[in-house]
Amino acid sequence: MIEIERKFLVKGDFRPLAVKKVRIVQAYLCSSRERTVRIRIKDDSAFITIKGPANENGFSRLEFEYQVPVGDAEEIMKLCSAVIEKERYYVPAEAGRTFEVDVFHGAHEGLIMAELELQSEDEAFEKPDWLGAEVTGDERYYNAYLAAHPFKAASRS
Repeated sequence: MIEIERKFLVKGDFRPLAVKKVRIVQAYLCSSRERTVRIRIKDDSAFITIKGPANENGFSRLEFEYQVPVGDAEEIMKLCSAVIEKERYYVPAEAGRTFEVDVFHGAHEGLIMAELELQSEDEAFEKPDWLGAEVTGDERYYNAYLAAHPFKAASRS
């Protein structure tokens, strides 16, 4: 399946608009330009995800996700060197879409990003006031990159 998404930094308060929040812990078994393999525990469920390389503009890539037992995911995470912890807020957008807003913790405290999945790369959408700069395609904001590089706001400008 092809994943098409746009990614933004968050500059304003989105929390009053959120309809749901989940806790996410994830780590990477493999992370390169060609592919990433991620294990994720999301509240009481767990998934393994395989992603291919992003296209030239960073909007699209192959993605395959499969549910796995939480106990297996916890054991697999022990094979990984770095873990990302975050809370994900779901904020409704127009046309039945949803912004997924990640508030990072631990080594990435202070980083807040929003993603919006789209049906096509040129699909228009309304940008709420709380969205900041677009970082789609900027590898420094890929979760796989963050797993190996603690977030430092000054180094991202």
